[in-house]
Amino acid sequence: MNEAAKLASTRGIPTVAETTASTQQDAESLFELGKLYYERCDFTIAIEKFKTASDLFFQDRNFEKYLKSQNYLLRMYAEREEAENIRATKEKLQDLVLKEGFELSAKTYYTLGICAVYKDQGEIALDYFQKSLSIALATDNKEDICHAIYALAVAYFDLDRLPEALKEIYNLQIFFQVLDLPDLKLSAQIANGNILRKLKKYDQALEMYWDCYELLQKNKNLLMYIALLRNIGFTYRESGELDMARVYLRLARKSVDPENLRRMTRQIDSTLVELGETGREDFDLVFDAASNSVSEKKKGRIDFKNQFILLDMLRLFMKQPGIVHSKEHLVKSVWKQEYDPVIHDNKIYVTIKRLRKLIEPDYDKPKYIFRAKNGYYLNKSAKILVQPS
Repeated sequence: MNEAAKLASTRGIPTVAETTASTQQDAESLFELGKLYYERCDFTIAIEKFKTASDLFFQDRNFEKYLKSQNYLLRMYAEREEAENIRATKEKLQDLVLKEGFELSAKTYYTLGICAVYKDQGEIALDYFQKSLSIALATDNKEDICHAIYALAVAYFDLDRLPEALKEIYNLQIFFQVLDLPDLKLSAQIANGNILRKLKKYDQALEMYWDCYELLQKNKNLLMYIALLRNIGFTYRESGELDMARVYLRLARKSVDPENLRRMTRQIDSTLVELGETGREDFDLVFDAASNSVSEKKKGRIDFKNQFILLDMLRLFMKQPGIVHSKEHLVKSVWKQEYDPVIHDNKIYVTIKRLRKLIEPDYDKPKYIFRAKNGYYLNKSAKILVQPS
């Protein structure tokens, strides 16, 4: 101990090392508390804990734990459909990389990839996850390798590249033979079931989900439990066993917290409506893909009069309530063109105006389509039902 430290110690003043150690301990405690509240789906408290822990980790330049905290925050923002917070997190990370020399580690790319997944940017997410895996392999960080492989499987699944998704899940099983990563193992098992379900291998998918249920008996996690009930319900519905589907989806709906798990609640409610459990009148906007028709709670059925551009734009908004769609994304998705401000800025403005006149009960006080700093979005609080064809 140097003289300054000795003097501080004799006077009862904490040294820099002691202060740092105390900060690290506080951050770790907050992180673990955040995990507990996250697993219980108490997201309001969990977000508070992870935000504070994240700030402390960053101050101490513990970037590994900082990024882990950001990953948990992103998952909660996604479930709560807080698109603006997802966007802000991505911009913050990009600024740190570009301006502050933030470490371009495997976890950095993994976190940026998670942002892209939640913004429905599948190809961008895939690129980030591939970079994450490349760095993790180069540094021989087994845990980072596992997370990157799992993320690749999710990205391939979202892009409907199912054989590649399944291959990554099988690669992951090799690591689980020597590594104890219970949370990731459970997530990978559920992902495996989802892939098998999409491949119409329903019996295998259900077998995989029941294995997950056994894991959950040891690893208590309410969020995973509800997701599992939902996925079992989806599998029975897709396999044609509708009574069984209703049983599991009702259980999931009773367990879910609509405020914290908005996305999951919307998915379950939409499926229950398809199964005849609730009426269309419970929703603000209903899009029926089979008849290409739209109904609004107060206005009733809306006649689009073959205005397919408006219909395509509304369908895009309704699929992702709360997600901000940039002008570039709107032009590419709706008009299938490359964005040119000279050509498209006024076209987008006029189209949004026409869409509002059709669907808004009160045009002067819109409740559905809102403008953001860099685009437009559908109010995430609106109850939306998209019925498949």
